[in-house]
Amino acid sequence: MRRRLSAPAVALFLKTADLLDLKVEDRMALLGGISRQTYHNWKTGRTASLTRDQLERISLVLGILKGLRLVFAEDQQGQRWLKAANTDAGFAGRAPLEVMTDGGVTGLYRVRRYLDAWRGVK
Repeated sequence: MRRRLSAPAVALFLKTADLLDLKVEDRMALLGGISRQTYHNWKTGRTASLTRDQLERISLVLGILKGLRLVFAEDQQGQRWLKAANTDAGFAGRAPLEVMTDGGVTGLYRVRRYLDAWRGVK
C-alpha cells in the first residue's frame, strides 16, 4: 500500500511546496530530514516506498495547505502567515513554518490543529 501511495504523495507534496514557495531546506526538513540527494531523486521521479512517517508528514502538510486556503482568501496571504513571526500560544514568536520544520511531526500537528481551531473544527 505504501509503495502505491508513495509517488503520488511525493508529487502532491512537491506541488504544495511550490505553491507555498518553500525553500529546499524546508522541504527536506518537512519530509523528516531527508538528504539533498534523496530529495533530488524524489523530485526527478525516482521515489522508493515512503515510510509511514513520511506519508504522515505529507498528509499533514496537505492538511495545512487546506487549512490555509480555508482561512485566507488568497494563497499569498497564507504564505505570509506561514512565514511570519507569531506570538500566539504554541508559537512563542516563531513562524508557523519554523515550528513545522523544527518540531518534527509534533510541530506539523501543532500548526494543523491551530488552523483547524481557527476554522472552528475540533
